[in-house]
Amino acid sequence: MFTRIKMKKMKKIVSILLIGLFSLSINAQDKIAKIEFESETIDYGTINKGADGVRVFKFKNTGSAPLIITRVKSSCGCTVPKKPDEPVLPGMTGEIEVKYDTNRVMPIRKTITVTSNAETPTIALKIKGLVVDPNKTSVLEKKNKSLIEQ
Repeated sequence: MFTRIKMKKMKKIVSILLIGLFSLSINAQDKIAKIEFESETIDYGTINKGADGVRVFKFKNTGSAPLIITRVKSSCGCTVPKKPDEPVLPGMTGEIEVKYDTNRVMPIRKTITVTSNAETPTIALKIKGLVVDPNKTSVLEKKNKSLIEQ
């Protein structure tokens, strides 16, 4: 008899715990982080060799849970991204800093992949532009100068 009472109480406790866990999981699903960038592409335009290569992607957590950026990776070693160290609370803003090595004279076409706990867990950001060396003239400029100087 004593064990039957214990079993009934145990069943009630287990049932209450399961219902509690189920309701917590439903509430947890309602809260999700959402990341919205001001722009997903930064255009450097035409910049000189050695110019400041730092640019910033600004974003906002428009969700209802803290946004945690777990990884920010570039498609090449010439671009170094820096992620926020702390979670971004709902309604708050954050930044991802990107530094491109402007000592490379060439067109810029790079992708920065952001991984987070947001509703869309992976986002591809882009940088583009052209790095030129002002001390060097192009073949076309040399040809035009030689024709004019003659």
